[in-house]
Amino acid sequence: MPQKLTLTALLVREYDEAITFYVDKLGFELREDTKLTAEKRWVVVGPSDGAAGLLLARAIGDVQRSAIGQQSAGRVFLFLETDDFARDHATFVERGVRFVEQPRSEPYGTVAVFEDLYGNRWDLIEPAEL
Repeated sequence: MPQKLTLTALLVREYDEAITFYVDKLGFELREDTKLTAEKRWVVVGPSDGAAGLLLARAIGDVQRSAIGQQSAGRVFLFLETDDFARDHATFVERGVRFVEQPRSEPYGTVAVFEDLYGNRWDLIEPAEL
């Protein structure tokens, strides 16, 4: 059976604030929200295409809390591909998503870096046609 990447764990402060950002600001769907213990939930969000998603993992302890928003040490961490950069960029700006640079054209496509609610950096990218 071929392998595929399905989930990336993302440290968050609180489940509900993270769900609100990813669903309301980025338009992701809430795929699963299952209570595991009094403090722990299995929360998965992702784009509506049903492919890879994010497992929102509430940070526990000082080490994990200190890594919230810094899982990639300030580099772009996640890449959100779109078929219409202008549409999604405008929608994100309207919804209050913070872009840290202006859109630019690169040989690989149109791209701009934005930050999620914790400061993790993302590329919004429309790949160039080959």
